[in-house]
Amino acid sequence: MSEQGKGSVSASAAATAPGSDTYKGWLFKWTNYLKGYQRRWFVLSNGLLSYYRTQAEMAHTCRGTINLATAHIDTEDACNIVLSSGGRTYHLKASTEVERQRWVTALELAKAKAIRMMNDQSGDEEPTSQSDRSELQGTLKLLVSKLDDLSTCNDLIAKHGAALQRSLTELEGLKVTIEGGEKIKAVNERATLFRITSNAMINACRDFLDLAETHSRRWQRALQYEREQRTHLEETIEQLAKQHNSLERAWREAPTLASSSPSAPTTNKGESNKEEASDEDEDTEYFDAMEDSPAFITVTASESSQHRSMSPSCNDVSGKELQPRRERRTRVPDKPNYSLNLWSIMKNCIGKELSKIPMPVNFNEPLSMLQRLTEDLEYHELLDKAARCESSLEQMCLVAAFSVSSYSTTVHRTAKPFNPLLGETYELDRLEEFGYRSLCEQVSHHPPAAAHHVISQRGWTLWQEITIASKFRGKYLSIMPLGTIHLQFHSSGNHYVWRKVTSTVHNIIVGKLWIDQSGDIEIVNHRTKEACQLKFSPYSYFSRDVPRKVTGVVADSSGQAHYILSGTWDDKMESAKILQSSRGGSGSEGKQKTVYQTLSPKLLWKKYPLPENAENMYYFSSLALTLNEPEEGVAVTDSRLRPDQRLMEDGRWDEANAEKQRLEEKQRAVRRRREAEASEALDEGNTCASSAGREYEGYQPLWFHQRRDSLTGETSFVYKGGYWETKESQDWNICPDIF
Repeated sequence: MSEQGKGSVSASAAATAPGSDTYKGWLFKWTNYLKGYQRRWFVLSNGLLSYYRTQAEMAHTCRGTINLATAHIDTEDACNIVLSSGGRTYHLKASTEVERQRWVTALELAKAKAIRMMNDQSGDEEPTSQSDRSELQGTLKLLVSKLDDLSTCNDLIAKHGAALQRSLTELEGLKVTIEGGEKIKAVNERATLFRITSNAMINACRDFLDLAETHSRRWQRALQYEREQRTHLEETIEQLAKQHNSLERAWREAPTLASSSPSAPTTNKGESNKEEASDEDEDTEYFDAMEDSPAFITVTASESSQHRSMSPSCNDVSGKELQPRRERRTRVPDKPNYSLNLWSIMKNCIGKELSKIPMPVNFNEPLSMLQRLTEDLEYHELLDKAARCESSLEQMCLVAAFSVSSYSTTVHRTAKPFNPLLGETYELDRLEEFGYRSLCEQVSHHPPAAAHHVISQRGWTLWQEITIASKFRGKYLSIMPLGTIHLQFHSSGNHYVWRKVTSTVHNIIVGKLWIDQSGDIEIVNHRTKEACQLKFSPYSYFSRDVPRKVTGVVADSSGQAHYILSGTWDDKMESAKILQSSRGGSGSEGKQKTVYQTLSPKLLWKKYPLPENAENMYYFSSLALTLNEPEEGVAVTDSRLRPDQRLMEDGRWDEANAEKQRLEEKQRAVRRRREAEASEALDEGNTCASSAGREYEGYQPLWFHQRRDSLTGETSFVYKGGYWETKESQDWNICPDIF
């Protein structure tokens, strides 16, 4: 840091005296292992230490603020300052030792003043309990003993300092050169300053002890009160979330709710449910949007309308769909607290495909990629509801909400799923509970690709082939799902097609991992040519928008907008019907805006709260907890039967790592044998002059085959049938031995 220090502008040039209320200057702040220390402008004012990239940035952006009243100030070496506050630690570095000392003095004075102000503002606390009193007395006794030790050290410093000064005085009396005399005099002055500093230190310690004895009881009481309040609020919020979830589920499952709940008991048309009620008294919404970007600013107005947002046909629930549900598990074993250095594994893998990096199970969750793909069905009821829609535009809104809902499970899921083995399958049979059956198969190993097929008795079929392309960029990991998702409704023939957006895992090396989704999704109804444009806004430190924001516009075949969509991919999506649109003024980039006048938004989708103790169960949702539950009658290639994944779920990670290596080596051996057979077939073809030789067919999936899609023109794997019939007969002899 000496080179950086040389280029630093001295803080004293821009700072006031350390004893004043405000102190400013340049310091170097530790950011991360890639960038190291970075130069920042620090401002100390009113007990708060704030920092900025530049002085000009003070007018609009603050990078961070540290409350000195609760901060601990420490020093590491000649130029370093360490501040600890609220569980975070800030490492700062001054350009010189003198500059460091000025900052430390200013910080200590500001801290003392902030503490005094906090004490003056707080009233007298109630007497503490006996346990609190005993703890405080013990702490004070320990502080007194430490102060005695410091006093002893101070006496020794004074004694040795006096002896040192006597020796220096004797040296001054000797005949030495003028230069030598000046140096001795300078040392004598430093010794005097040292004694003064040590005396000041012991006095400050006594003051601290007095302060601690006077106010520690108050601090302890205030802290305990805040903890109790926080715990109470957390319990209340959790209880409300559970009640909300129960009410939502009860509403969906009640067979008579849709037909018997009156929206207004005083009217004669009491048979309509709440969502069918007239919007006559609702406020009208105005959405102000860039024409080429589905990002909106909502302004409410008092104008009324008699339009309805959603057709009644989308909302009715038939009682015949309700069936007795099998009891599923509600928890998995808690995740063991094993630590492992990610950087030691990833530092040599920058730029490589993630699927080619040998990763231990410590970074996994006990689910395969096939099971993660099946999690797209978490909110399948959106498709059940969409199948009952008479309007294709309203149906498009629900399909868009479904496409967004598939990302809601990823917000806390920073662990990677197991890479499926070639030929691995996963079935999810929810025919009795929810009317659908889902099947996934790993159809390719390089590149890794999975095919998925779902058919529902409630009027829809979904299929997709997803290839995961991923790159490690050093600071973050980009995951790019390649492939197309198809959804067809049986009664109308509406056929929707869309693709997934890019997922990014941030803070791979340093800091807490977090996930973001970004990009655009275009959903097209190929029967009607209607389209929906969705925009997933990437997180930005400077943006004022809500994080994880998603916006969209639903338009007809002519491009006229009919619905505005807005929400977040981790919480909820809403739709608002457009009444009229008009051209607005130019935006900040000179582009013309379109102002949409709409009805009030209607809720399309809301995320279920996570199960209790989810933070210790890999942040699994209620559906995810059931995906790896053992089940009778599944194929011998099913992910539930994968031994390394099962060992990992049980917390036996060392055994799981060994088993994972065995399975991967077994897969490599099969691939080498297949390549040898292909080479042998080619050699036979070359040696036979009169014939084409023996034809060799490469690996073919068991339940899917490649077909060219007439809508998109792409070649993809689609379900060819036979799996559920084979399950019925329980004849799995055709399945490969992969485990």
